Amino acid sequence: MQDLSRQLAREAMEQEVLSPKEKLDDYANNQSKLFLGIPVEERMQENRVALIPNGVAMLTASGHRVIIEKGAGKRSFYNDEDYSEAGAEVTSDRKEIFKASIILKVAPPTIEEIELMPGDQMLISPLHMPLVTEEYLQMLRKKKITAVAMEYLKDKNDSFPIVRTLSGIAGLSAVLTAAELLSVTSHGRGVLLGGIAGIPPAKVLILGAGVVGEFATKAALGLGASVRVFDNNIYKLMRLQNSVGTPLHTSVLNPKYLEYQLKSADVVIGAIHSKTGRAPMVVTEEMVMKMKQGSVIVDVSIDQGGCFETSEVCTHDHPTFIKHGVIHYCVPNIASKVPRTASSAISNIIAPLLLSTSEVQNIEEMLFANPGLRHGVYAFKGHITNEYLGKQFNMKYSDINLLLTSSF
Repeated sequence: MQDLSRQLAREAMEQEVLSPKEKLDDYANNQSKLFLGIPVEERMQENRVALIPNGVAMLTASGHRVIIEKGAGKRSFYNDEDYSEAGAEVTSDRKEIFKASIILKVAPPTIEEIELMPGDQMLISPLHMPLVTEEYLQMLRKKKITAVAMEYLKDKNDSFPIVRTLSGIAGLSAVLTAAELLSVTSHGRGVLLGGIAGIPPAKVLILGAGVVGEFATKAALGLGASVRVFDNNIYKLMRLQNSVGTPLHTSVLNPKYLEYQLKSADVVIGAIHSKTGRAPMVVTEEMVMKMKQGSVIVDVSIDQGGCFETSEVCTHDHPTFIKHGVIHYCVPNIASKVPRTASSAISNIIAPLLLSTSEVQNIEEMLFANPGLRHGVYAFKGHITNEYLGKQFNMKYSDINLLLTSSF
């Protein structure tokens, strides 16, 4: 009997997917319900998915519609049946996904994906500053898409929940990655991160005392490395000291002292996050040239441009390059190495956020009611609203708050 019920449910679901026009009409008549689309990620070897089945179930239980492309959760080890049973519509028609009123992605969309969008929709995805082009922004303006950068979303405590959660994953992954890159099989110095009796441990510099820096510090100390943390925010350094619970070598980002420490470092982890635009570049190419041969740089800040002058965006297929004898690891979606964990972390933030803003009639009301969501907006209905992007591409930018006020 249970098998028969499941079969009937699947047939009903297939019928819904085969008649998208009728479904679109239904949702047009009930605008307080959200219509969410989740495509398969085709860029940067992205393995994560924006919503896991549990997150989908939260939304569909409240009457919202979720349509997901077949295989979208496969690389995070969620199959299509998991999503179907959670109430999502699973389809192989990619065009139907991009007709949704809100598109959820864990990698920036390609130009081809934006072309599939009819327009006047909301896009929630990472921004990845180094990958942004003028063509990309012009396409968003042309289609009047409201684009929200995941990394700039804020919560009620004025912190960045997506960044905080994924930063924890990135901080741990950065240290484990660096430990492997130090081996001779990865062209490193052949140094064990923690050392052994009679042999000093590797020296690790961590630039930034935020969440990435905190998790990286704990991981490096746990493996026995000698750690030094740099940040210009004294309160962050104090908080990190208290969090670690042990005396820690800390310093402000004094260029002279930083250069001195870089010369003897085995690993340098860049973990500086900008609240609005590009990450500050604190390590020049000249400084990198003075580092030891076979030492390792892991630039976790690369998704915001990187804090090393020598950094270049890499992929999981080709995650490293060697410059001036120093191994660089500059993958912007480092958390995608552990997609099951990372997807759950993203979904646990996005699903409740969407539920809390769902009782509205349009995008303007959604943004007006949620300052944290509004903080992530960098394009709004034909306008660029991020100051850094406006100046970077010599495009006029407008304050999102003024635009929303004029909309009512």
